[in-house]
Amino acid sequence: MPLGFDSISHGPIAFGFFNIDSDMLLLERYFFFATEFCSYINKIAQNSGSVAYEATWDVYDIPEREKVGDLMGAIHGIRHTGCIGEVYRRFPFPQRPEDFKQKPEGYRTRAEMEAIIMPFADTAVIPFRVAPDAQTITIGAYQFTRAVFQELIRYVWQGGYPRWKDEIRPDYVTAMKEAVHQSPSSVLNGLVLT
Repeated sequence: MPLGFDSISHGPIAFGFFNIDSDMLLLERYFFFATEFCSYINKIAQNSGSVAYEATWDVYDIPEREKVGDLMGAIHGIRHTGCIGEVYRRFPFPQRPEDFKQKPEGYRTRAEMEAIIMPFADTAVIPFRVAPDAQTITIGAYQFTRAVFQELIRYVWQGGYPRWKDEIRPDYVTAMKEAVHQSPSSVLNGLVLT
């Protein structure tokens, strides 16, 4: 379930997994897979010290709210609109509350998720920037403090809300943790994933 995170540029915005059967994440209007997110974090981790860092991220962009869809309506099975509605038609919310856990094998549904999102989204390349002082981070249109950016990373490590099923994380998430803990990058300084 996506949670609200405070951005410098747009106030509270949604970030997170939005279906337990997929490793796709949303960042307000941008959609990308957790495999890529972790890979991007691994590259950031290789950046030394407090020097500025710039890269690009490949995303699916859905700027129109109605094309994104209604997450709560889709979860409750009453309103399947937009991309999220189509995802929940294919991968409905579990019947039993105890089954509401992020599946570590969610990366296996990637082809299906790509087929679902393509009619709604444009592919885009967005800028990623760490300011020279490592205190502000920009992802496309959104700017975050260092502390909030670290919370985004921690969210993925934990499996969001409701957390990883049986506390089992995919290998790419574990690799991200190792990269973060070994990193000299100032933007990751102090981030402990436990």
